Amino acid sequence: MKVFALNASRSGAAAAARRLGAGLGEHEEREFEDGEFKVRPLESVRGERVFVWHSLYGGGEGGSAADKLCRLLFFVGALKDAGAAEAVCVAPYLAFARKDRRTKPRDPVTTRYVALLFEAVGCDALVTVDVHNVAAFENAFRCPTLNLEAGPLLAAHYAADARAANRVVVLAPDAGAVKRARAFASVLQSESARPVELAFAEKSRSEGRVSGERFAGDVDGALVIVVDDLVSGGTTLARAAAAAKERGAAAVHAAITHGFFATGAAEALSRAELGSIAVTDTIGDVHARGAALGDRLAVVETAALIADALRRLDVGR
Repeated sequence: MKVFALNASRSGAAAAARRLGAGLGEHEEREFEDGEFKVRPLESVRGERVFVWHSLYGGGEGGSAADKLCRLLFFVGALKDAGAAEAVCVAPYLAFARKDRRTKPRDPVTTRYVALLFEAVGCDALVTVDVHNVAAFENAFRCPTLNLEAGPLLAAHYAADARAANRVVVLAPDAGAVKRARAFASVLQSESARPVELAFAEKSRSEGRVSGERFAGDVDGALVIVVDDLVSGGTTLARAAAAAKERGAAAVHAAITHGFFATGAAEALSRAELGSIAVTDTIGDVHARGAALGDRLAVVETAALIADALRRLDVGR
């Protein structure tokens, strides 16, 4: 087994590699004057199972999501050309996974196109964390896929708060988050050894506009935890928190896997009705992106979760 991480993702991959008892393989990323690049391993990979780590979020070090995707694909191709027996991609955040179906005439189904690209360069398996739509993800790829769930890590983070609260309610901020919220509530109930209820806030998005006012569930006097896979602009999260507070929630927190925090999002959320936001480290510069939240931002490490999955894959379990 060998583990490589492209430059923009080395800090996150190093912790997982240490847990595997492996160092990160040496590689070269060379930039050309016209914006093109080349990427190659600097050590033999012939006959090896190789894990390649690159989180595909846009912005920050490493460029756009498309830049990072292209770099990862080229590196996988180079590994297979160099004789690697298997190339397993580890993308804690998988770009272009949100457009997984047609909602308007002639819409692209980007998830399927990305799957074709991975398969074309010889990717043998893909590991990610809390992909936007698990069913669409699994159906798009013909190579083996593994979607790791960060819910247990985030539930453990809030278990002490849940034990101390009078009531606990997990809130899904839109229809797409209902299954995720239900699974999170089940784990939190086990972690805290107390009942956890569910609530749902309506949200519709069309051409960048968010609407929806209906709210189902009783949050009066409760500790409310909003659960979702991604916070980008922050509008969905802020709306859900405000709706819960309007209905009498004692406190509102958020458990989000991918803390993207687009420009201005953290500043807007710092003014929202939120006691804290817990995110994972799948977005490498999340501390910088969420700096405006101050000590209300908690970042949960995923190294152990991913390292355990890679160890099991390496021994065929």
